[in-house]
Amino acid sequence: MIEPFLILTTDRLTLRPLSVDDAPSVLALRSDAEINQYLDRKPSKTLDDALRFINAVTENIHHKQSLYWAITQTDDDTFVGTICVFNGTNNGATCEIGFELLRDFQGKGIMQEAANRVVAFVTDTLPVSTIEAFTHVNNQRSIQLLEKIGFSRTKEPDANVPDCCVYTLRTRT
Repeated sequence: MIEPFLILTTDRLTLRPLSVDDAPSVLALRSDAEINQYLDRKPSKTLDDALRFINAVTENIHHKQSLYWAITQTDDDTFVGTICVFNGTNNGATCEIGFELLRDFQGKGIMQEAANRVVAFVTDTLPVSTIEAFTHVNNQRSIQLLEKIGFSRTKEPDANVPDCCVYTLRTRT
């Protein structure tokens, strides 16, 4: 469904595969209460939780179900967050983007830079006509980022998930 996996770069960032060496950073990211406040998932509590997550991501990439990058600073390979493309639907015409960033690196344009690069990759490489992003209605940072990179709010909240809003970006007409 989703392929190929490539290392992506920008002026400041390298988007590369997650590795087991990232487990401490993944644990920090997935256990931070502030980062996770708008996500419907159990926080990671141990390095084993982080390693299981990394292994699951690796399997999904292997089975072409998703693309998932560690976002690192190019100059020193410091792990700062993650970004992914997944849930390809409608014969691959639609996919979803998701992202998270360690708090120390927020507000520096890093995620905007990474997201723009991933959107360009999807547009240039995948047969996707629409990228979707689902975010909590109170997650203003996520909403602002999505709007900065060209996404538009498209749907009213789902009756089953009223705290979630949907943003879309058309990559092809």
